[in-house]
Amino acid sequence: MRNLIGKHNPWWSGARDIVIEKWEKSKIKWVPEWIKDISLKPFSLNFVVGPRQIGKTTGLKLLIHKMLKNIESEEIFYFNCDFTPDIHSLKKLIDTYLQFKRAKKLTTSYIFLDEITSVPEWWRIIKGYIDLGLFGKDVLTITGSSSLKLKGETELFPGRRGKGKTILVKPLSFRQFLKVHGVKIETTGNLERDMESLLGKVDKITDFFHVYLATGGFPLSINQDPTAEEQFIASFEGEILKARKNLQLTKEIISSLLRKAPSPLSFSTIGRDVGVSYKTVQDYIEVLRNLFIVDTAFHKWKNKVTWRKEKKIFFLDQFIANTLSMWCGEKYLESAMYEWIVQSHLQRKFNSIYYFRNSFEIDCIADNLKIEVKIGKPHRKYPKNVTILDHETLPLFLAVIT
Repeated sequence: MRNLIGKHNPWWSGARDIVIEKWEKSKIKWVPEWIKDISLKPFSLNFVVGPRQIGKTTGLKLLIHKMLKNIESEEIFYFNCDFTPDIHSLKKLIDTYLQFKRAKKLTTSYIFLDEITSVPEWWRIIKGYIDLGLFGKDVLTITGSSSLKLKGETELFPGRRGKGKTILVKPLSFRQFLKVHGVKIETTGNLERDMESLLGKVDKITDFFHVYLATGGFPLSINQDPTAEEQFIASFEGEILKARKNLQLTKEIISSLLRKAPSPLSFSTIGRDVGVSYKTVQDYIEVLRNLFIVDTAFHKWKNKVTWRKEKKIFFLDQFIANTLSMWCGEKYLESAMYEWIVQSHLQRKFNSIYYFRNSFEIDCIADNLKIEVKIGKPHRKYPKNVTILDHETLPLFLAVIT
């Protein structure tokens, strides 16, 4: 254990961190903005959640790299909990560092436990040690790849978070994608005016949008790593198995989503398509939501949400959709792809999004925005307050919305 701890914390011996070295060699690199939101004031218990391969570990290592300029190296402890198979190993790990801390007479420590959801019932140790006052002057930052357990178990820490925060790490939005490629977009909050202000950059923004359609917002895919898809699928399959779900059935349900998108769907419709009950489909979709793969838009008109009506189920990133399409061997419509991108961006900004369908359809409703994505010519008239996005205006809209 001690040897493994040393390898996880190379800065204790003055060695360079391999994660930082790899980041520095990346062609396209950025310091994620979310690391600024982590509370470093004792006592804090931070939770950082997001899908695998999204760059949580790299973000933590970049934060540690910055902290080392002002903090003694041995006050910073990092460990990837994929190496701790059970709660006993986790307890031994923490006990070993706390003994080290006492021996070094350290007052405050910054403890980073990465991918802690790999450890069943991890929260028992953390909660118990907080209650015993063992972390009273420390900062704990815990990450997890799925909210299957993490979001449910954070509720077990009432009054135990101190100054800590919960941070959701998402794939880069198109605006963020432009920024890391050197195209900075200034906005005023006025959607129409902001889109009009980009007329001089239309060609550049459109070119980058076509790249974004292929890479999405994941670091490996943005850097055209040839193993990006393989690594994502391996991690995804691991999370599905940890959730005790069947891989083949997961593949069939995702295939059904891809095949039927962008039409609204019921769980029963998908169930009939793959030969299982609507309850089973509902359970699997919830798993995919908690793994940050998909989300749902409910039917809404005016202020009334029709919860039982068919839902629009959309993918949260284009790289995810592309990779799972390849995994399933199922193609999707171009119209679905554009709609998913708008839905995911609006969901990022407004949290909840909806749709409407009657004599006409509105693809996305969020706050005061009503958006219809029409890559071809609109076949009917829409109310005046509905914004129609086409090939030309879609990239501009995404560049200013979030």
